[in-house]
Amino acid sequence: MLSGRMTIRTPVSARVVHVAAVCLMLLSGACAEQAPPADPAPLRLFSSNGVRAAIEAIQPAIEKAAGVRLAPTFSTAAALKRQIDAGEAFDVAILTPALMDDLVTQGKVVADSRTDLARVGVGVGAREGAPRSDVTTPAGLKQTLMDAKVVAYTAEGQSRATVDKALAQLGMTEAVAAKAMLTGPGEGPGAVAAGKADLVMTLISEILVPGVQLLGPFPAEMQNYIVFTGARGAGARDTEAANAVLRFLTGPEAAAAMKAHALEPIVK
Repeated sequence: MLSGRMTIRTPVSARVVHVAAVCLMLLSGACAEQAPPADPAPLRLFSSNGVRAAIEAIQPAIEKAAGVRLAPTFSTAAALKRQIDAGEAFDVAILTPALMDDLVTQGKVVADSRTDLARVGVGVGAREGAPRSDVTTPAGLKQTLMDAKVVAYTAEGQSRATVDKALAQLGMTEAVAAKAMLTGPGEGPGAVAAGKADLVMTLISEILVPGVQLLGPFPAEMQNYIVFTGARGAGARDTEAANAVLRFLTGPEAAAAMKAHALEPIVK
């Protein structure tokens, strides 16, 4: 008869697996405790194409000042207004005054956050390197339009009403319609740069793109300035960040960017 204690040895391989499992659990817990917080949701900015170039130029500075990433959507003011009317969420909007008025009435933007940012006129652009012509007088604009084979302008946008009015004043509505290329939001200058159109008539701030030269603004008697107004959405997820964006857009750095892209800052 055997006496004494019986020792049951755990195989080495099993002990190794057990220790490894315990270490993995401890590491996982440590990582979970030290994991950085998730990025906050980006701020949704609905902006007219008229200020797109200026906004894109200072987007990193805006994000730094507001402490949040921007998720901008650029289009015509009218198209953006339709998106808002349909219930699409946004935090800050940059539209035209009349459209903003309606959003205030609907309670979709905060009235006391509203602020005018800049204004811009309508002009004429041609392909870089093409012969320049004077478009700042009615006679010069008319001759320039007569000489062009294809003239691009937006099918819908803030410049369209000014373009239509100028053509009517020049008696060229039908003549230009016969060689018009009606484009989508912000596409006219690109058509000129690509050689698909000889001229583009749109907001001056949209003309200043690579491959396109500004011939000049519309004649003074045909000019109409478009104002861009910013406001915070009533349903903004982060009101402090939205307010910070609007404050930055009325500051000196934003004003410099506006001027650099042919916009006139509106100083309070």
